[in-house]
Amino acid sequence: MKLPPHVFEQTVAFYRDILRLPIAENHEASVIVEFGAQNLWLDRVDHLSQAEIWLEIVADDIEEAAEHLNKKDIVRRDEIEPLPEGFAGFWICNPGNVIHLVAQKSDSG
Repeated sequence: MKLPPHVFEQTVAFYRDILRLPIAENHEASVIVEFGAQNLWLDRVDHLSQAEIWLEIVADDIEEAAEHLNKKDIVRRDEIEPLPEGFAGFWICNPGNVIHLVAQKSDSG
């Protein structure tokens, strides 16, 4: 979840203090909340005016996933946010403009 600065701390407090979900990691501009079997990333983003939901899809074979999506006319949106150098992944969005990170499944899971 991408959050504007004016609601970041209150949103973290909602998940931590009201819902009492455990905090897995706490960084300056992001907090990872244990959300059942999933992790919920709360990222503070300076240029946003309202919250956005971004989703992650994990692919067994990132090249095969890219080829499949290309054949289905899904446009890559790599301009959305830079990914770390060497990171096996890319950005797309669904027809409703919800952002998805397509990432290579890690060897550990």
